[in-house]
Amino acid sequence: MASRGPSLPRITDVAALAGVSTSTASKALNDTGQLREETRERVRRAAEQLGFTPDSRGRALSSGRSFTVGLITTDSSGRFSIPIMLGAEDALSAGEMALVLCDTRDDPLREQHYLRSLVSRRVDGIIVTGRRTEPRAPIDVPIPVVYAFSPSTDPADTSVVVDDHGGAASTVQHLLSLGRRRVAHITGPASHQSARARATATVETAGDAFVGEPMHGEWSERWGRHAVDVLLRSSDDVDAISCGSDQIARGVCDRLRELGRSVPDDIAVTGYDNWTVMATASRPPLTTVDLELEELGRRTANLLLDAIAGSPHPGLLHMPTRLVTRESTLGT
Repeated sequence: MASRGPSLPRITDVAALAGVSTSTASKALNDTGQLREETRERVRRAAEQLGFTPDSRGRALSSGRSFTVGLITTDSSGRFSIPIMLGAEDALSAGEMALVLCDTRDDPLREQHYLRSLVSRRVDGIIVTGRRTEPRAPIDVPIPVVYAFSPSTDPADTSVVVDDHGGAASTVQHLLSLGRRRVAHITGPASHQSARARATATVETAGDAFVGEPMHGEWSERWGRHAVDVLLRSSDDVDAISCGSDQIARGVCDRLRELGRSVPDDIAVTGYDNWTVMATASRPPLTTVDLELEELGRRTANLLLDAIAGSPHPGLLHMPTRLVTRESTLGT
């Protein structure tokens, strides 16, 4: 007779090692029931010692949950949604939950298809995000939903967004602290809320040091290069330029170098987004604002977990940004 390998540990083995009943062990591992934290921890240690892995299908059947969360995004490039997803996965994995990514490609019909599919799969909740910070229409599903980066227009929903005003203000405060006194601002389209918010914060924070009016254009290096020519024709004494994106800032740096202006000795330059492939490849590397999107994703997932547990937190939450200083303002 062929010999059998060692049998996999069962929940009864975990219960015996922890000195509790099988029912108590199940509640501890599924984070249900009214148990003391010491009991839960003792059961978790026993499970870890034995190498016990709960059966996900059995756990779902016993709890009435799928332990799955959907993420709906319009950001096909993944520029913003991927770091948000990574942060959300960090929070969800602690509860042994899986994340299902659905890219709508900005197609309302595709979005409705994915929503129907997620609901039919009995996901426990949904995270909605996108590539723009404009508020979006809420989705109508019978499960908890939290919005990340792209907030819901319904104030009763839970939305987590970037503090663009604070982020832009931090770049200007940095420039002023370095002694800069003639600050210009080059940013994206005026139709974009993020561009407007960053421009408003720049003007307010710079005060008398602000030069002219915010210059709006496309989110591109080409616009950054062109805007420098326009700016210096009217304000040749500018000693700092804050930009609404790293792409624009990189174009600004390139054009200033071509014109014989040193960055940062003659003109300091700041970006926004901390898009690493853009910010660190710039000449010189950019001082910029990190949106802390992974942390935003973690906070969003935790809020969704609270909602799934029956404790929603409605309203709009602004997450702080982080200023990353590099050679475009500090020099070498």
